[in-house]
Amino acid sequence: MAHEYDVVIIGGGTGGYVAAIRASQLGLKTAIVEKEALGGTCLHKGCIPSKALLRSAEVFRTVKRSEEFGIEAEKAILNFNKVQQRKAGVVDRLYKGVQQLIKKGKIDVYDGFGRILGPSIFSPLPGTVSVEMSDGSENEMLVPKNVIIATGSRTKSLPGLDIDDTYIITSDEALEMERLPSSMIIIGGGVIGIEWASMLADFGVEVTILEYAEQLLAAEDQEIAKELERLLKKKNINVVTKAKVQPETCLKGDGMVKISAVADGQIKEFAAEKILVAVGRDPNSNNIGLQNTDIELDNGFIKVNEYYQTKESHIYAIGDVIGGLQLAHAASHEGVKAVEHIAGQDPSPITYDHVPKCIYSTPEIASVGLTEYQAKEKGFKVKTGKFPFQAIGKALIFGDDDGFVKIVSDADTNDILGVHMIGPNVTDLISEAGLARVLDATPWEISHTVHPHPSLGEVMGEAALAVDGRAIHI
Repeated sequence: MAHEYDVVIIGGGTGGYVAAIRASQLGLKTAIVEKEALGGTCLHKGCIPSKALLRSAEVFRTVKRSEEFGIEAEKAILNFNKVQQRKAGVVDRLYKGVQQLIKKGKIDVYDGFGRILGPSIFSPLPGTVSVEMSDGSENEMLVPKNVIIATGSRTKSLPGLDIDDTYIITSDEALEMERLPSSMIIIGGGVIGIEWASMLADFGVEVTILEYAEQLLAAEDQEIAKELERLLKKKNINVVTKAKVQPETCLKGDGMVKISAVADGQIKEFAAEKILVAVGRDPNSNNIGLQNTDIELDNGFIKVNEYYQTKESHIYAIGDVIGGLQLAHAASHEGVKAVEHIAGQDPSPITYDHVPKCIYSTPEIASVGLTEYQAKEKGFKVKTGKFPFQAIGKALIFGDDDGFVKIVSDADTNDILGVHMIGPNVTDLISEAGLARVLDATPWEISHTVHPHPSLGEVMGEAALAVDGRAIHI
């Protein structure tokens, strides 16, 4: 039996289920096809569980520093089993919340693997979705007017370095560790690698980062990357940039794994209990029936227009599977835009320079818009302002005053081109900068926003004043 829908969404991750809820709000009969669990990678294998672990690591680090705050406590003891239990509890609570939202929206959910069929008895156009049901029952046929592909991404491996779940792991396996290793080599100094390095170091693990590029977080502002490296080294993390890992040298045994890398023109050997491979993510575009359509790919990522339509105009794609920022909040907004386009609401396209990026390490890092280098590459004449957390009272009260905020502005128009932050709670502070980008604000306008005292938010006002050399407290 075939089931007809206005919209069928393949993938129930953050982008997929948000798109489904918006479709339901607009009166569209909607279904989600999900082979694992609603919430996808973000809820079950990424954003939420990793941040729960990071929070436990932050608390452990704070307790060990308690005497600095006048609190004399007995020695802090880490119970990693309870850390994992708390993480699981947070995930489970949010998972139940997503299930309730889907139920509230009267959205049908098919537990299985969805594949797009070509023209058939069900439809003259490609787009019928055949669902291989997880319970082994007969395939369900869904006949939608529109399809949204939201299949996400998966961890990428390094050629020649096989994931074995014992010595060599990815973030997926790391999230399920029953005990912490005494040492870890992290291959990759991107977002995932930095968050895990910070977390493990705060838990007391000996950490080495091997990064191929010249700087950590290659997409971030150079001054931010330099400050990050300094602060990670302050946490006794061994940071090696311009490191070309040699997978063929990997040796495993007796509870240790060794690997070599070329760095500074020399071959160097590194050893640890485990290697965490954090070299990015690959799109889940295989085996979902794209060969039955005219949909085009670019290195495995689905090509779309500004409204997320593929070459098949009734088939849309959003989230990690289309590449781009590969952020949960970006995927959610993409899903909403796609659904609103389906509903004929003529939504305005997303301006990706307005989308904040966050890294939840200690220190936290956040940014929106262009780096100073990118702005100059695009031909802008720039002026910048920078203000340190050391001069912010609330940061001193927190006992966390490392880092700074940097604003990059157009010297001709005064418009803010980018804001870059490293320091305490900057993943929350970045929202003001995001709004400033949306409104084409200038540093003058930010500086005339009254920021309460004492607050960490004062750093934005001072950084804005610093653009024109008018910072007060430095």
